[in-house]
Amino acid sequence: MRIVVDLNRCQGYAQCVYLAHEVFRLNGQEALTYEPNPEDERRLQVERAAAACPVQAIVIDRLDGAERGETS
Repeated sequence: MRIVVDLNRCQGYAQCVYLAHEVFRLNGQEALTYEPNPEDERRLQVERAAAACPVQAIVIDRLDGAERGETS
């Protein structure tokens, strides 16, 4: 899984930090940092964090073949 946060859109509400603190972190009051390639075990947490973002700044790319339209 790969995630991208649009840091220009992010307003520092930190909902992602509360829901997936292993992936998202705040440095100071508003500077968000994140792990761009979190472990797949964190998928549900990351999906919930992305859904909770008030400005929808988090994009998830699942990177598995089925979701990219590839077949076996």
